[in-house]
Amino acid sequence: MSTHISNVRPKPDKVLVDIADYALKYKIKSAEAYNTARLCLMDTLGCGFEALSYPACTKLMGPVVPGAVMPNGAKVPGTSFQLDPIMAAFNIGCMIRWLDFNNAWLAAEWGHPSDNLGGILATADYLSRLNVAAGKKPLVMRDVLAGTIKAHEIQGVIALENSFNRVGLDHVVLVKVASTAVVTTMLGGTRDEVINAVSNAWIDGGSLRTYRHAPNTGSRKSWAAGDATSRAVRLALMSLKGEMGYPSALTAKTWGFYHVLFKGKPFKFQRKYGSYVMENVLFKISFPAEFHAQSAVECAVRLHPKVKNRLDDIKKVVITTHESAIRIIDKKGPLSNPADRDHCIQYMTAIGLIKGNLTAADYEDEVAKDPRVDALRSKMTCVEKKQWNRDYLDPDKRSIANAVQVFFKDGSKTENVEVEYPVGHRRRRKEGIPLLEAKFRTNLARRFPAKQRAAILDLCGNQQRLEATPVHEFVDLFVI
Repeated sequence: MSTHISNVRPKPDKVLVDIADYALKYKIKSAEAYNTARLCLMDTLGCGFEALSYPACTKLMGPVVPGAVMPNGAKVPGTSFQLDPIMAAFNIGCMIRWLDFNNAWLAAEWGHPSDNLGGILATADYLSRLNVAAGKKPLVMRDVLAGTIKAHEIQGVIALENSFNRVGLDHVVLVKVASTAVVTTMLGGTRDEVINAVSNAWIDGGSLRTYRHAPNTGSRKSWAAGDATSRAVRLALMSLKGEMGYPSALTAKTWGFYHVLFKGKPFKFQRKYGSYVMENVLFKISFPAEFHAQSAVECAVRLHPKVKNRLDDIKKVVITTHESAIRIIDKKGPLSNPADRDHCIQYMTAIGLIKGNLTAADYEDEVAKDPRVDALRSKMTCVEKKQWNRDYLDPDKRSIANAVQVFFKDGSKTENVEVEYPVGHRRRRKEGIPLLEAKFRTNLARRFPAKQRAAILDLCGNQQRLEATPVHEFVDLFVI
């Protein structure tokens, strides 16, 4: 019996074509999307500046070869590094993701669309410096905001109906795909070149989620997105040199992404690409916590005044939550490192109850060794509320609900404090924006002197002027 398979090269998969056409042709008309992208830019960079206080992060930064510099290369904000755009993308992506404090998107797949800024900003800065050196016009920050909106949209729309975590793959595969499409477009790629580059991003497959889950949770989860967005820049540059693509990268029988890695199922789509994701993105404003626990920590902080003097009298703590939180961050037993702790809903809730706050420093060993933390964790139970599972996926709600109630040994109990929408949710934008701006000011103060901070804040607070600013001039404001 013949097993002949046609060697006629097929037309590119529709998913590849749709991504390329959106990246190349879609005109963003939403003022809300551009304004939210400005806030995203501020918040994302600010998260990176806080991370630069942590040696575990900074040890991974800089050039591949110590001392190497690149004239007209991309600069890494908050540092003195000037690197090739691939390594600059890794540096920026690593620092903005390190503390799990940048924005989030929760659907069938979870993720952090602002991770894409690493590749987008590095490429835009590199192109601008190259253009200026050649007597050409630089890119402006509106180009960066537009690229950020499109990367958010590609990652987020695919994530709405397609769960990569359920087949063991990490969400950074979508960072790689989204960044590849946008960066190839920024570099001047043709439709065929964008399709080729994106096909190679899918051909790469995806990272396993091993580093996000017990018993292997570790710091790779903090640099995985930097790795993905820098790989995107590499694939984009290769495509522009004429490197070929693979038209049925997703659909090829036996060897395609669907067959090998997605249980043979094609992707499903809820909506066309537009600007929906940026308009609805979730900001982590109050706490550097895995987003499924944001509202749980908010509940715990509200309860802090009522329990802080009765910690030894607590009999049990009930956390009512949703299925995604239980699957990702419901953990018992020892927690071995900061990356383990910031993905444990019990740990984060315990800190909120004990301290009335949660900061990045609270994941470090010095805080974790406080015996009250594990004592309180041992008394916690997570209970799933099925209605919240439905509300989590409802496009009109997109809630991330949690509730916390504390029970005491004498039979008394606190109220059951419930938060459906954390402060970074679109439904709480009006409340959240002043807090987000305050977070940015705090993070700038960690790194820059007063005069430099004032110039940055003045520019970032003016949408029109920011959009018109050449990218390299914007990045130069953040040089140490």
